[in-house]
Amino acid sequence: MDLREFRAFLAVADEGGVSAAARRLRVSQPAVSQTIAALEQQVGVELFVRSSTGVRLTEAGTVLAGEARAVLARYDQALAAVGRFAAAGDTVLRVGMPLELPPDLLPDALQALARTHPGTRVVVRHLSSAAQLDALRDGELEVGLLRTRPADRELDATVVVEERLGVLLASGGEVPGPAGVRLETLAGLDWVGFPRADSPAWFDEIVAVLHSHGLTPGPAAAPGQSLIAEVKFAAVSAGQAFAFAPEHWTQPLPDGVVWAALIGAPLVRRTWAVWAADARRRDLARLISLLDSARDVPGLAE
Repeated sequence: MDLREFRAFLAVADEGGVSAAARRLRVSQPAVSQTIAALEQQVGVELFVRSSTGVRLTEAGTVLAGEARAVLARYDQALAAVGRFAAAGDTVLRVGMPLELPPDLLPDALQALARTHPGTRVVVRHLSSAAQLDALRDGELEVGLLRTRPADRELDATVVVEERLGVLLASGGEVPGPAGVRLETLAGLDWVGFPRADSPAWFDEIVAVLHSHGLTPGPAAAPGQSLIAEVKFAAVSAGQAFAFAPEHWTQPLPDGVVWAALIGAPLVRRTWAVWAADARRRDLARLISLLDSARDVPGLAE
């Protein structure tokens, strides 16, 4: 028996079915079924009672479940014990970040981290929220900066940025007033949207707000297409579309494009720091604390 088999077995036991266990483990249903069959062959007894409504543990399965949980707990304890030694020396901290992060947020936090943990080498990767979530689940990132809070029980999260979003518009149209524009007045323009696959929950929230103000979203960007500033400017400048952007943005606006506040602040974009709930690294805890304390940035929703 190996740890992978134990995890698959416990997932089926906890979820009461192979399909639910496969979704939890992010593997195919046949793979889980084959693992359980191989495990039952090894021990020589049936571990589950199968029925049309799912599965339940046999008496032998209940005994094995207790032992499997103990083995996995001991394994995690061993990793944590060794991890404390690793945290004391040179180590790599992998950080994911999205587009349009406030310019000072991450650099300021990393500079402060370097002063207290000089042995930590930080590697920053630009990834969409969905790609960061996959990387966190696979252990390829220590912390991600996501646009939505994951529902995973294995992950912790805290909001580090809240930004009121305004809009980018072609300057040749109606001049926005000093207070800005109302979202409903943009009916007839297409929203320059990012690929839904990049951040499904945030995408759906935007679409719901647009619908509630009588707007019909235009076609979203194709999967894999990054909605960088130049793409937004090009789409908006023709006068048939608008794009969302925070007020305090690092990109200078080209001729033909203006930024306007949205009256009533109907959209607030949140950025969450997300990390493994069982993480024990002191440098990671320090970075989370620094990001959390930097929440009072310009443009913060009050």
